[in-house]
Amino acid sequence: MKCPEKWVVYMHEYLDDEISAEHEKELREHIHVCMDCKVHFHQLKKTIALVQSTSHIQAPSNFTANIMANLPKEKRKVGVKRWFTHHPLLTAASLFLLLMSGSLFSSWNQDQQFSVSKQPNLVVQHDTVIVPEGEVVKGDILVRNGNLKIEGQVDGNVTVINGEQYMASAGKVTGEIKEINEVFEWLWYHIKETGEEIFQVFDEQKVVGKSDDKG
Repeated sequence: MKCPEKWVVYMHEYLDDEISAEHEKELREHIHVCMDCKVHFHQLKKTIALVQSTSHIQAPSNFTANIMANLPKEKRKVGVKRWFTHHPLLTAASLFLLLMSGSLFSSWNQDQQFSVSKQPNLVVQHDTVIVPEGEVVKGDILVRNGNLKIEGQVDGNVTVINGEQYMASAGKVTGEIKEINEVFEWLWYHIKETGEEIFQVFDEQKVVGKSDDKG
């Protein structure tokens, strides 16, 4: 990048949640017109997302060596099958990634239609959705293939897929703000959403199982 070093500093401040409103506004305006900085910013966000998603995963010491040492050579296939049987969630997650990645990539390339969630006090002008000044929008906002301008307040999360979001000085969002502008981020977004649903189902099954045991 040939831009001044301050833009990189602003990016780091943003990712560390230490950026001021003025600097954030300047940064968003800059990456809207500078493709090099925009690409660099998205690469930084992807790297952080990957680190955060794997930071809690840690294999026991000598895990692989201990497993292989306890499996006779002629029975390793049986041992692997047993491992998959004892780890159904990991097996299901692996199968999900293999089966769904192709369809998600295809969906990203084909789904170029503008759409927005249906809160009544949102204003739509061409491909831009506006949260009007003085208005409070209840619930999560999802905008696909368009831009979002926040002048009022959003009580919920904001997700913009294949677009940009702009926050006015009086704008406010009580939840998280996500911008998904690359196929990797699109894939990661769907994996997280589906993973949360899967874990919710497992938690519900555990609660039901405990209730049945008590009965």
